[in-house]
Amino acid sequence: MPDVGDIAPPLSLPTDGGGHVDLTGPAVVYFYPKDDTPGCTNEGKDFSALIDDFAALGVAVIGVSRDTVKKHDRFKTKHDLKVVLASDEDGGVTEAWGVWVEKQLYGRKYMGIERATFLIDGAGVVRRAWRNVRVTGHASEVLEAARAL
Repeated sequence: MPDVGDIAPPLSLPTDGGGHVDLTGPAVVYFYPKDDTPGCTNEGKDFSALIDDFAALGVAVIGVSRDTVKKHDRFKTKHDLKVVLASDEDGGVTEAWGVWVEKQLYGRKYMGIERATFLIDGAGVVRRAWRNVRVTGHASEVLEAARAL
């Protein structure tokens, strides 16, 4: 996982709506486990509610999971999300960013995406990193950090 002060790993992925995103310029990159689950839905809605504020700062907001583009399209439409949703189906980006980790639920171990967020400046440097994110209030906290860029 990149640390504050590191150059962000590459990110070039297909997105909802048949698009493509490359990490260029200031951005918030948030990794989330799965489309249409309660925490992931709330996180997407929270970032979407602040999308105009991020845009005014020139900061893109990109959500990344291993879900397919088709699933992202349904998720985005169903919840009227305004963020870009990138699909990392082969897992290369989630592994490069260090968010593909062993998790445990009810004693069962499995691999999954750790909910994490990175604030990247215009030079591609990680300025803030949040790990094991708690969704409530997180998007607002990230916006405040983006204002300090």
